[in-house]
Amino acid sequence: QVQLVESGGGLVQAGDSLRLSCAGSGRTFSSYHMGWFRQAPGKERAIVAAISRGSKTYYADSVKGRFTISRDNAKTTVYLQMDSLSPEDTAVYYCAADSHSSLLVSPREYDYWGQGTQVTVSS
Repeated sequence: QVQLVESGGGLVQAGDSLRLSCAGSGRTFSSYHMGWFRQAPGKERAIVAAISRGSKTYYADSVKGRFTISRDNAKTTVYLQMDSLSPEDTAVYYCAADSHSSLLVSPREYDYWGQGTQVTVSS
């Protein structure tokens, strides 16, 4: 089992950058695929980016070229660097851990979730 705590959210202006962090507990952090999801008001939770145990990455089309996911297993932390933010990126951002054998993008496949961190981008 792993516990996840996100940090780094806030209020920024369009074009700014933010880096989200997700600190995981437990010695098995490196055995999980990790994902960042977001949920805007009235919308379903959706994948933003994911990184496998072996650091293979996946990005939603809407964030390709602007967001970068990375992980530091020694620090049991996964990061989401967000550049060129736009108001459309406003949402609660969640990190999640998945123990399946393959890297998956559906939130239903993820086993453990953080509490979320709010990102608000003003125009």
